[in-house]
Amino acid sequence: MSRFIKIGATGVELPPEATQWVAVRDTESGLWWSVAETESMPQPKALETAAALHIAACRDWRLPSVNELFALADRSRYNPAISVAHFPHCKPGWYWTSTRAAYSPVLCAWVVYFADGGATFGDQSNLGFVRAVRTANVR
Repeated sequence: MSRFIKIGATGVELPPEATQWVAVRDTESGLWWSVAETESMPQPKALETAAALHIAACRDWRLPSVNELFALADRSRYNPAISVAHFPHCKPGWYWTSTRAAYSPVLCAWVVYFADGGATFGDQSNLGFVRAVRTANVR
């Protein structure tokens, strides 16, 4: 059984062979993840972008915490370090999280690098991508 289940535009689960889906449900965490890619943007804009999404008939999307997004990375893969069967257009770049860096919470936030699956912090004015998340079973 796959770790990820494809979710269609109306929020229903799809079979593994589906060729069009907008989100995936992670069976390990229960979280739903957006599939579409965004342009790169600063972290404050990434927070707004995630919160404004309306995907799979749901409006409660958000930017993930560093722990949530880091758990999505597959460090047995490279460039990108994620299941390309479920996230086929993932850019091998930096993706923003909602977690502020403790040493400078006003200026920096954590990012996950989907080229190799690592994580670090960056200046919130730097550019990164959005992989939005939502808690399952909330509609």
